[in-house]
Amino acid sequence: MGEAADPATGRVAPPMSWRTRLSVLAAGYLTDATCRADGTVNRRLLGMLDKGVAASAAPRNGVASRDVTIDPAVPLRARLFYPCAPAAAEDDDAEAERPAVPVVVFFHGGGFAYLSAASPAYDAACRRIARYAGAAVLSVDYRRSPEHRFPAAYDDGFAALRFLDGGPGPDPDPGAIAGAPPIDAARCFLAGDSAGGNIAHHVARRYALDPSAFTNLRLAGLIAIQPFFGGQERTPAELRLVGAPIVSVPRTDWMWRAFLPHGADRTHEASSPDVATAGIDGAPDFPPATVVIGGYDPLQDWQRRYCDALRGKGKEVRVLEYPDAIHAFYVFPEFAESKDLMLRIKEIVASSE
Repeated sequence: MGEAADPATGRVAPPMSWRTRLSVLAAGYLTDATCRADGTVNRRLLGMLDKGVAASAAPRNGVASRDVTIDPAVPLRARLFYPCAPAAAEDDDAEAERPAVPVVVFFHGGGFAYLSAASPAYDAACRRIARYAGAAVLSVDYRRSPEHRFPAAYDDGFAALRFLDGGPGPDPDPGAIAGAPPIDAARCFLAGDSAGGNIAHHVARRYALDPSAFTNLRLAGLIAIQPFFGGQERTPAELRLVGAPIVSVPRTDWMWRAFLPHGADRTHEASSPDVATAGIDGAPDFPPATVVIGGYDPLQDWQRRYCDALRGKGKEVRVLEYPDAIHAFYVFPEFAESKDLMLRIKEIVASSE
């Protein structure tokens, strides 16, 4: 099939600088170059192309980070980002009196198979969220497919909630470290983009079906940034935006085959918006959802179906539409929409006070 264009604009992507265009092309190349025909991922090559960055105890733009262990048996780790006290506060007793901050449990994108909490784009994005929102951000380094299929990523996300609730582990209080404010688990948000948005939804669903399992943690909101859902058919946006950056039908087809249980199709609960929301109509603790949709994202029709499914279950949904946004736009700070989304996240988190 040849390249098609959005009839409203005549393009499959918004205008962007050559530097941004190269970054976008590199993101697609990373997937294509490491995806093997036999359904596996060349992890060695991926590690060379996606060199992780180290956590930084020294603040960068007012935010420090450290790696924490959630479950050594898996092993499951996460990167904790936290806003640091002003230098003046560190010189007196004000540091000990810092108020508790809300926490955003974040799940990175990458089609369930790629990238990590240490990937440069996600390290930077989580740092920005922490800075704008004045919140701690726990970026979960969940297990990736195809080595770990459904439901491993969801299990890891749920384990992160249990960890924040005060579950066992070498870091029972991730906020109790020098320079970090205490964490208020009663103001917890789930967030993620693409596959991470899918994971955030499913973790929220698990929580809502049995909130009594948690002593301290309460979910205040769900922020699904261009969440990855799908089905058997091709949607108008998937057909119209052939050639759009980051996302393509062949790539998403491969990702679903790598993540879903062997023999399952996209009517499975992991991918189908209708099945993914089953049961939550009787779950009052499912949090208010904010769903971000981009006009140049081939997955946008599935995201709208997800919103419709949530509304059909009686759930509160706010949609943020960015007509000129490509998939994963917010990890590119040069896009004006990226800063706007950070401001919207700030508003959402502040509403929990």
